[in-house]
Amino acid sequence: MLKVYAAKWCPHCVKTIQFLKDNYIEFNYIEIEEQTQDVIKIVADANGGDWIVPTLEFNGCWRPGKIYKENELRKDLKEMGVIM
Repeated sequence: MLKVYAAKWCPHCVKTIQFLKDNYIEFNYIEIEEQTQDVIKIVADANGGDWIVPTLEFNGCWRPGKIYKENELRKDLKEMGVIM
């Protein structure tokens, strides 16, 4: 299942979550600020050393945190194998 590392205060996270819901894409929401240092380090490593949200992970494939752009998110989800 798609994992979404995000923060409630992040507008790009909110938009990403809404996109996933609107498109009936199942995901596991993970509030980054409530995670252990080990989890935060994994997310930071996926982002070149800093924890940037929203960061997505699906079957070991990572999408670093980015500004929300619907077309780019859709393309990345296809490349990750989340959607067809």
